[in-house]
Amino acid sequence: MTIKVDPVTGDAVDPATPLVRSKGAELGARSEAIPNVQSSVALWYLTIASELAFVGDAGTTEAGRPSRRYGVEWNTRWRPWPWMFVDLDVAWNHARFSESAPEGDYIPGAPEAVVSAGIAVRQYGPWSGALFLRYIGAYPLNESNSVRAAASTVVDGQTGYAFTPRLQLRLDIFNIFNAQTNDITYFYTSRLPGEPPEGRDDVHLHPGEPRSFRVTLSYRF
Repeated sequence: MTIKVDPVTGDAVDPATPLVRSKGAELGARSEAIPNVQSSVALWYLTIASELAFVGDAGTTEAGRPSRRYGVEWNTRWRPWPWMFVDLDVAWNHARFSESAPEGDYIPGAPEAVVSAGIAVRQYGPWSGALFLRYIGAYPLNESNSVRAAASTVVDGQTGYAFTPRLQLRLDIFNIFNAQTNDITYFYTSRLPGEPPEGRDDVHLHPGEPRSFRVTLSYRF
């Protein structure tokens, strides 16, 4: 918003508008017709006057083209017993730049589908526990959609035992099935020593954490 000079190249640059116009609408419905089940669905639409685009090699963002997104979300909560909760959230998203350009109209980094689900047990005697699943569908890494990030699925879990109302032991397991995923993925031009001066287009990523464990002993005063 206040930049005048590119800190890397020293070239003059124009500052970005701090707030751009956006318009959105949502239409939804919720039902509790089935006992112990609450379910809702929503259709939504959103336009943004300028998308922030990530410039990978410089590690900065810049104001980009306007965009249009629409999708549907479905959320369900089920409580089969007083001590158990089941959640399911599903979302689908269609994201495109609304001004066409030769490089393409896909918005890099915009997932098309996301699913999260979980089962939680609370106070089943001294025991408690939960199991969570997160799915992020494949998504484009460039405007032409010729390079895409792979979908990822990660399952986490936890179990706990209360020795007393104040003293509890808990075990967390992250990425239970040791899935090989990436926390974030980008596609841009970069150059390593020995490569041509113009660099090369390639996928850059931060790998997800492998299976890991955490044990917590807590006491509430």
